[in-house]
Amino acid sequence: MHGHHVHIDDEVLGKAYDTRQVLRLLGYLRGYWGLVCFTFVCLAGYTGAQLLGPYLVKIAVDRYIAAGDLAGLNRVAIAYMGAVILGFFCHFGHAYTTQYVGQRVMHDIRRQLFGHLLGHDLAFFDRNPVGRLMTRVVNDVENLNELLSAGVVAFLGDILMIVGIAGAMILLDWRLGATALCLLPVVALATNVYRRKARENYRESRKILARLNGYLNEHLSGMATVQAFGQERRAYHRFKEINTRNRDALLKSVHYNAIFFPLVEVCSAVTVGLVLWQGGRLILDHALLPGVVIAFLQYVHRMYQPIRDLAEKYNIFQAAMASSERVFRLLDEPPTIRTPALPGAPPAPTGTIEFEDVWLSYVPGEPVLRGISFRVAPGERIALVGPTGHGKTSIVSALCRFYEVDRGRILVDGLDIRQWDKTALRRHVGLVLQDVFLFSGTVGENIGLASPEISAARIEAAARQVHASRFIERLRDGFETEVQERGATLSQGERQLLSFARALAFDPRILVLDEATSSVDTGTELLIQEALRVLLQDRTALIVAHRLSTIQFADRILVVHKGRIREEGSHAELLARQGFYARLYRLQYQLT
Repeated sequence: MHGHHVHIDDEVLGKAYDTRQVLRLLGYLRGYWGLVCFTFVCLAGYTGAQLLGPYLVKIAVDRYIAAGDLAGLNRVAIAYMGAVILGFFCHFGHAYTTQYVGQRVMHDIRRQLFGHLLGHDLAFFDRNPVGRLMTRVVNDVENLNELLSAGVVAFLGDILMIVGIAGAMILLDWRLGATALCLLPVVALATNVYRRKARENYRESRKILARLNGYLNEHLSGMATVQAFGQERRAYHRFKEINTRNRDALLKSVHYNAIFFPLVEVCSAVTVGLVLWQGGRLILDHALLPGVVIAFLQYVHRMYQPIRDLAEKYNIFQAAMASSERVFRLLDEPPTIRTPALPGAPPAPTGTIEFEDVWLSYVPGEPVLRGISFRVAPGERIALVGPTGHGKTSIVSALCRFYEVDRGRILVDGLDIRQWDKTALRRHVGLVLQDVFLFSGTVGENIGLASPEISAARIEAAARQVHASRFIERLRDGFETEVQERGATLSQGERQLLSFARALAFDPRILVLDEATSSVDTGTELLIQEALRVLLQDRTALIVAHRLSTIQFADRILVVHKGRIREEGSHAELLARQGFYARLYRLQYQLT
């Protein structure tokens, strides 16, 4: 990792509710306004059905049961069943539609995030660990879906239900309505206290959970080292300590829930008692009909359910706000390397490379390349050698424009790489790395990267040229053999041969080999060397190597030391000069 500015605090939380974040998130609903409106219609219908039920019971008791009117009672019963059925379909419609829209929005945000990540340079991935970015694309987007599907709409539905019930009770009888609503300030105060405590506990538990996940991931990945040095007991006790803190934080949350939700139940029960007491007095005074009291009892029950739901949704809001802040912060970070609005194109690609006083820094003020200047003619094979960490790979990264240079310029086919289309430039330069990355899929798909431009015949021809077809044909399904995670069933040499075949299948004009044979056994290396002598004909090559035996056939060797080109010449010329290259050569062959 080149940079030092790695973000490790993933659980910093912003506001519990941020209007700007919510409005920006709602902007993703632009293409789904019809469905959103339908959701609110269903929500209004469901709320209306919930309000209508108790009122129909009141009519049934006071108007028809008291009068012994069975026909009227039947009509009310049918209306009540109709309200129940309407409520069912409205509830189904709003629940299904919100989930459907939430999934579509989640799909859109994930697509936007991944497309945004594809446009970033490698310096961005140096600053942001892969696990952190996966959390953004997977977990944080899922939290946003929770906000859309179970948060905003349900929150509005709960508010609408509470306001509707309060209004219905006041309209039925303001005296009994005042009695039924008298404990709402107590519930509101308890909810506010619970909200503050839950927020503090949520912050703490998320930090501890992040620490627990990080510790577990690190030690499972490094289990061989833990066991090799006998650190099992220390690792166990440390994990036990973090796990205990996580348990205690969760138990504290259980403690708050065990106080708050029974308190809401008590308030609900006390409200029922007050309604019965006050309603009974009014009935005995002939100031109220019994059906009103029955309706109020049902309304009280239906009013406290959304109050409980609102408290439970607080953590959803909190997690979603934190996730939205992190997701939007990632989307707002612009790529530092962009393709120009009007990219240029060389008239006739030849494979010429020119470095003109190139300086490059991964960390500001700490250059790794210092005034690099050289020219590679079409078809010329140039080798880069030197100690580890002195700039060889950085030259390759600058050529592929993985990092933006601080000063100077790099020309490919006479055109500054900053004027090239990034994709066209990287297709023009075939790169083979020491650490070969294989994707899930077949052997053939890993060579052609599932590109429609690369035919099966072309894949097989490339594999034959680098002698990869020898081991591929021994596989059970040949080119159709499924590659396990990162090519776990293939040897290092076989993975290197596949990377050679991959580069050649795309037929680049410039071929860059970055330590491409450093991890290959001697027999495989001889096969590759034999293939390279043929494959590099009429193709410009830049070869980075530690093992000097792999680059003795190069036309010219550049010795890189402390970010500068210290020596330049052929293998024989540099040995005769008895300089830095000669010392490297003696260290590798005369002292081993």
